[in-house]
Order: sequence, then C-alpha cells, then structure tokens
Amino acid sequence: MAVGGIIVVLLLIALVGVLVSGVVLMGVGGKTNERLGNKLMIARVWLQALILLTLAAMFMSGGK
Repeated sequence: MAVGGIIVVLLLIALVGVLVSGVVLMGVGGKTNERLGNKLMIARVWLQALILLTLAAMFMSGGK
C-alpha cells in the first residue's frame, strides 16, 4: 500500500474514533457534552478536510 493510502486509512480510523466518541458523548449529555461537543465536531470537520486533501493529492500525483 502506498504512503498516501496508509495516511488515508489512519485518518479514517481517527475520524471514526472522533465520530463515535461524539455520538456517545451526545447520548450521555450533561456538562461534558457542553464542554467537548463542539470541539469534537470541529475535529471531525478538520479530519474530513485532511482526508479529502490527501485523496486529492493522491489523484493528482497519479495515485502512486
């Protein structure tokens, strides 16, 4: 697997972790959700942007 593919897989694992923790935190609710909910959403958006930029770079370089 190419380096870009490994990076994408690692970013996807991190994205799923942030997404699951955000859903669990939202289900629990309370002060912790108020404190961390928005930060987790921002982290999810940044991870999605990094994945898209990595995929774009891979496609532009020929996928090697």
